[in-house]
Amino acid sequence: MKNLKKIILLGILICSAAQLFAQKASWIWYPGDLDIYMSNVMQNRRTERGSFFPVFWKMDSHYVLVDFHKEFTLTAPEEVKLYVEGTYNVKIDGQAVTGFPKSIQIPAGKHKLSLKVYNQSHVPAIFVQGKTVVSDDSWLTTFEDKEWIDASGKTSDKSGTTFVSAGSWDLTDPKVLPSQFKLPVLPMYAVNKEKIGNQDGILDFGKETFGFIKLHGLKGTGKVNIYYGESKEEALSTEKCETLDFLTVDIAKQQDSILPLSKAFRYVHFETDPTVKLDSVSMLYEYAPVAERGSFKSSDPALNKIYDVAKYTFHLNTREFFIDGIKRDRWVWSGDAYQSYLMNYYSFFDASTVKRTLLAQRGKDPVTAHINTIMDYSFYWFLGIYDYYKYTGDKKFVQDIYPRMQSLMAYIDGRKNKNGLLEWMPGDWIFIDWADKLSKDGEVSFEQLLYARSLETMALCAKLANDAEGFSKYDEQAKALKSKIFDLYWNQNKNALVHSRINNQPTENITRYANMFGIFFDYFTPEQKLAVKKNVLLNDQIAKITTPYMRFYELEALCAMGEQAYVLKEMKNYWGGMLKLGATSFWEEYNPDKQGTEHLAMYGRPFGKSLCHAWGASPIYLLGKYYLGVSPSSPGYETYTIQPDLGGLDWMEGKIPTANGDIAVYVNKQEIKVNSAVGTGKLVLKSRSKPVANGAEIKEISKGLYEVTIEKGRDYRVKYSG
Repeated sequence: MKNLKKIILLGILICSAAQLFAQKASWIWYPGDLDIYMSNVMQNRRTERGSFFPVFWKMDSHYVLVDFHKEFTLTAPEEVKLYVEGTYNVKIDGQAVTGFPKSIQIPAGKHKLSLKVYNQSHVPAIFVQGKTVVSDDSWLTTFEDKEWIDASGKTSDKSGTTFVSAGSWDLTDPKVLPSQFKLPVLPMYAVNKEKIGNQDGILDFGKETFGFIKLHGLKGTGKVNIYYGESKEEALSTEKCETLDFLTVDIAKQQDSILPLSKAFRYVHFETDPTVKLDSVSMLYEYAPVAERGSFKSSDPALNKIYDVAKYTFHLNTREFFIDGIKRDRWVWSGDAYQSYLMNYYSFFDASTVKRTLLAQRGKDPVTAHINTIMDYSFYWFLGIYDYYKYTGDKKFVQDIYPRMQSLMAYIDGRKNKNGLLEWMPGDWIFIDWADKLSKDGEVSFEQLLYARSLETMALCAKLANDAEGFSKYDEQAKALKSKIFDLYWNQNKNALVHSRINNQPTENITRYANMFGIFFDYFTPEQKLAVKKNVLLNDQIAKITTPYMRFYELEALCAMGEQAYVLKEMKNYWGGMLKLGATSFWEEYNPDKQGTEHLAMYGRPFGKSLCHAWGASPIYLLGKYYLGVSPSSPGYETYTIQPDLGGLDWMEGKIPTANGDIAVYVNKQEIKVNSAVGTGKLVLKSRSKPVANGAEIKEISKGLYEVTIEKGRDYRVKYSG
């Protein structure tokens, strides 16, 4: 009887294992194509006051004809189901299968299965489901570009076709086509309703939100006008609100209706004709289903509130891709996205959205303009790729995207002037920051600094892609440019990098941008760092930064210099200032000198400012990296450092997510607790006397500075004198 039970149990396990294996199939396509297609769909949903508002840069499209194949060996015959988005043919070992089969029988032995798919309107994609033959990113694809290259980049055949590894978003339902991909929604209701006259009203959903308006019990013939507002003032301004819907209703029988375009709002103001009946209004909240992994809590309730609102702000701007803001632009801006990647590594650690965004931004060859047409945004794209590798350890993605890195860098190299530097050329936008009187003329030091860092990134990625020649080239370029930057821009009298050179002469203008980046790029000597901190970062005579976008980098530079106590006060003043004004998410720009509705205006429009902007969420990153102090020291947290700094707090605790588990840290003025699920870490701490730890070796690095090795799976408790 016991043996029978064992046999039955074994059979169940075998069946379950086979079923689980079969579930590994997912939709696949040419790499980057669904990313490009879906970003086009998303970005072209933008409207302003009911008008379509398209992007102003070149939009690429997917390849319309794609060949997929996979070689495999079967120990037994196998039935394989086929799901295809597009018109297709099927071949087994080069022999065509008649018609458009929904399933095929493949005999035992070694075989090659090929599907060629044509689709002009959507991305050609396939889903192959057998017991062992399944579609995944190990399949090879080509758009017939006449040069065979295998997944490792080596020429391996004479058939004249390029094959690369397939793209995938882990879409595992064969009945839902990739083009039908949608984010999930939840019904939500207003927390307050205020009547305006007999027919009209304004709804308050309690905080900034995003989704689709649902009209309940709609009936009659006439007009329904809906005005959206991130503020009450905006929703009530029928002439100046940024987004609205004008509906013409002709419905004989009462029904519910969901509006087709998502909107950002807190307040919704609706006007209806007397001939139209409307019972109520609700919404479907649309969200990205990412896991809430990172956390932070401290002895300071105000700081905790800042962290929570930052995380909510960031989640709202995490959609199919990382976007800038949910009201406008709802576009994939590279500079905004770069900051989102860093916030993501300390909150959701959602690698898929990072990859999708990088692929969507880059588009296809040939390169004819900077990303988003902005010079600095091309550089942020390069930096985002190496950071992705540093945090995830995903070498394959770097190898796959490396050819697109090469072609973009070749475009940039081709735009250098006679001095080997970059300056504005027709078609370029030098952005840097939204700031009054910020000069973009001449050879701007900030752009050269980002260029040098991008060349360093190219050298690092060339090494990962086994491109020795490329490594040497980019490494030499980076070193030469760094040397030139200090020769041309460092002002010995002002102890800082000047802002620009015009007509081959350095200006006297000192700004914060290149100087703060030089600190966390580690381009300065220790003496230069201290000089820059004093003469630039802590100098009120240097023009202040008012956007959260550049405050991100300014505060990072100060944290990198050990100014956590100063930065804590700045965070509470800056982000806390928005909260005191009633913010429920963080804004595109905040200037404490403004009053009342001045805070809502931007771009010459009374409600032009985004009150929910991804770059406003930077405390997530700062608190994780520079207060809890956790950062990878080798790719994928194989090794990492924990260097906590209370910055004036009594205590703090939190979790830092990684690809393979979390790192939990608790710190007060006498004790540090650590538990890690990954790699090998180094806890670095200052103490007046030698710390004491349970079962761990304490190593003194220098006077008053100690190091404790952290192994995964163990609880560490370190007593110290802070």
